[in-house]
Amino acid sequence: MPELPDIETYIAALRSRTAGRKLEGIRLANPFLLRTVSPAPGEVAGKAVRDLQRIGKRIVFVLEDDLFAVLHLMIAGRLHWKSPGVRLAGKQSLAAFDFTEGTLTLTEAGSKRRAALHLVRGEQALQNLNPGGLEVMTATFDQFRETLLGENHTLKRSLTDPRLFSGIGNSFSDEILHCARLSPVRWTSRLTDEEIERLFSAVRGVLRDWTERLMRENGDGFPEKVTAFRPEMAVHGRYGLPCPDCGSPVQRIVYSENECNYCPTCQNEGRLLADRGLSRLLGKDWPRTLTELEELYR
Repeated sequence: MPELPDIETYIAALRSRTAGRKLEGIRLANPFLLRTVSPAPGEVAGKAVRDLQRIGKRIVFVLEDDLFAVLHLMIAGRLHWKSPGVRLAGKQSLAAFDFTEGTLTLTEAGSKRRAALHLVRGEQALQNLNPGGLEVMTATFDQFRETLLGENHTLKRSLTDPRLFSGIGNSFSDEILHCARLSPVRWTSRLTDEEIERLFSAVRGVLRDWTERLMRENGDGFPEKVTAFRPEMAVHGRYGLPCPDCGSPVQRIVYSENECNYCPTCQNEGRLLADRGLSRLLGKDWPRTLTELEELYR
C-alpha cells in the first residue's frame, strides 16, 4: 500500500500538473470504485483544482465550490499520467480524471477491488473520512508519546493503526522499527522514555529521508514505480538477506496477507520471534536463536 512518502510524491507530481486547472470530467470503468452518491461525478466536472492534500494515505483534490475528490489507493491501486482523453482498457483500469493537459488514470492490480473514490461537499464531510491519526512529521514529542501510550498494543500494530498514526503502513513500519532498534512485538506499555525518544526520531527520520529520496528519484516525472519493496530498504521485503547493519539474515513473521520483517540481532537481542504458522507446526522444535535456526537448516 502506498504510504506517506509515496503519497507525498504523488501529490507533488499531481500539484504541478493539475493545480489551477479544471477537472473536465471523471470516467468510471468500474462503478464500485465510487463510494458516495452525492455529489455526483457530473457535479465536479468543470471545477478547478485549488490544491492537493493528504489525509492519512488518501489523496485529496481540493476543488472549487467546496468540493473534494478523495482517492484511497489501498494495496494495489496506482496512478498514471497519460495523454489527454486516453482510452481506458483492460480489467485493471478503474477510472480516468480528464484535464486539458493530460489524463490521470487509476489502475488496480489483482482481482480484489479495494481502491475507493469519495466525492464530498464541505470540510466536515471531508474530515469524516479522516481516521484521525497523528501527523508525526508536524507533531511534538509529547503528542507522539501521548498517542503511543494511549493504547497498549505491539509497536507494529500501533504504528500501522491509522487511528493512531497517519500515513504509516506495513513497509515503513518495518524500516522505522529497524532504525529504532526495537522489536515489532514490543508492547508500548513496556517502553522506556529513552526508547520512545528513539522511536520518535526514527519515525520522523525514516519518513523524511524516504520522502526526499523518492522526490529526488522522481524529479519532474510522474511516479510510475510505486512499490512497497525497494532494494535500498533495510529489512522490509528482504527475508533471508543480510541486515545492512550487522549482516544477520532478516527474519519474518507471516500473518494474514502481510508479513513483518525484522533483524533479530539488531532488534531482539538475537532471539527469533515466533511465527504464528511455523511455530505452531514445529512446537518445541521452533528455533529460538539464529544459531538454532542454522542448525535446523542443516
